[in-house]
Amino acid sequence: MVAESLRGPVRVLAGAGTGKTRAITHRIAYGVATGVYTESKVMAITFTTRAASELRGRLRRLGAGGVASRTFHAAALSQLAFFWPQVVGGTMPRILEGKARVLGQAAESLRIRVDTATLRDVAAEVEWRKISCLSLDEYAKAARPVPAALDPAKVLDLQRVYEELKDARRQLDFEDVLLACAGMIDSEPRVAEQVREQYRYFTVDEYQDVSPLQQRLLDLWLGDRQELCVVGDASQTIYSFTGATPDFLLGFPRRYPNATLVQLERNYRSTPAIVDTGNRLMRDRPGALNLVASRAAEAHPSPTIDAHRSDAAEAREVASRIADLLESGVRPQDIAVLYRINAQSGLIGTALDDARIAFQVRGGSRFFDLAEIKQAIMMLKGATIVKTDEALFKTVSDVLRSLGWTQDPPDTGGAVRARWESLNALMLLAEEQPPGAGLDEFVAELVERSSSQHEPTMPAVTLATLHSAKGLEWEVVFVVGVQEGLLPIGYAASQEAIDEERRLLYVGITRARTRLHLSWSASNGQRPGANTASRFLADLVH
Repeated sequence: MVAESLRGPVRVLAGAGTGKTRAITHRIAYGVATGVYTESKVMAITFTTRAASELRGRLRRLGAGGVASRTFHAAALSQLAFFWPQVVGGTMPRILEGKARVLGQAAESLRIRVDTATLRDVAAEVEWRKISCLSLDEYAKAARPVPAALDPAKVLDLQRVYEELKDARRQLDFEDVLLACAGMIDSEPRVAEQVREQYRYFTVDEYQDVSPLQQRLLDLWLGDRQELCVVGDASQTIYSFTGATPDFLLGFPRRYPNATLVQLERNYRSTPAIVDTGNRLMRDRPGALNLVASRAAEAHPSPTIDAHRSDAAEAREVASRIADLLESGVRPQDIAVLYRINAQSGLIGTALDDARIAFQVRGGSRFFDLAEIKQAIMMLKGATIVKTDEALFKTVSDVLRSLGWTQDPPDTGGAVRARWESLNALMLLAEEQPPGAGLDEFVAELVERSSSQHEPTMPAVTLATLHSAKGLEWEVVFVVGVQEGLLPIGYAASQEAIDEERRLLYVGITRARTRLHLSWSASNGQRPGANTASRFLADLVH
């Protein structure tokens, strides 16, 4: 149904594990193959560079490699760089890598004492204001909660001086790129005409995460046309703190009364018991789909909910269970431990280290930023200069051996084992290349992966926050710390915030294919018996 609905407007409500990426890429490829779309006039929009890279790869394999697949920011930055010299003149302003330094200088000029945490909080307020399309005066009337160390007037003054410093230095921040691109299209008819001529057909993935600013830019790209397909799941809205809202997804039929509406509710990922767990958590919530498992009700273990006397005991038990799974033949890369905040990773990592189990922390050091990987890619690039008849595998293995890689893993753990795992991941990528592939093609793929942060799969257990796990899946998932104060997080005071925490747990549950283990602890080691089970667990018990 999705693939055949080629003319917009189209809304696809796609539940977790229902194959939405496959559906939208096949829709685009079918539109190109049948001549409904001109390949170069299609834009697929998503929210992360990794997701955009994944879309590009799938479209390439489907024969639609000429389709543009980008994030909102990448598309806006490209357009801004192209039109700035024509409209404004001169080179485009420099893009700030972060806001903290300029905000710190603003605080210094105002003689306001702030620490690093407060600067982060103010930076978040700057971002929220801009993605909500509010002026400073409008923001002042919004009555937002402010960092504890500041009053509303000081937060407003900091933002005002931040903008003045930035403008004086010809600098743009991340959100300015979207604002400037939208402003240029809105105010310059010839820019609008060129942009709308370039791209005529739009697909937006993860549409439940769109912000008012992104929606404004999308509207400007479209003009008065309706060639738009949006795909999303309201139950996976977990970025409200960045301005994301499911309102645009759920309100799509009101905006486009003639829209084609499709629901994908058959889950191809998880066992029936896991799907049922997710359904029970989200029952009767706005926009929630009632998923149906396509997998047979085989002899898969039911999801478990376990209580532990302390966080440390919980971590040791998780490590013990993972060790048993590995002993039974489950691959480490098919296991994930998910948690609410990064601080929870410490005890889990220590327990896994004690059990001599390799792990990687998602959101930690990026694979392509590792010193050994940078060195390996540099040497592989150098090897392309010397023409050789040696097979790709032999060339890559020779280069990696010179950096200390061996065919068998080292007996030790820690940094030595981590370095070997990184180099071995490159070796595994080389082994996965199609027959006849040469070193040039392999190096080109590595460069593409590096630019999009499309990291290879490591033979290690994944540790990740629930936020960073979105869009991923594993055979076995442990969700730890499912207790009051963490899930929901302690500062989630309003009903809207509590609902978002529920959706966050839903994302964690639906990452699991075969096994799901939820757990909580009665103590963090300092206050015996202080913790209680999350209120959400009551909805999961029959």
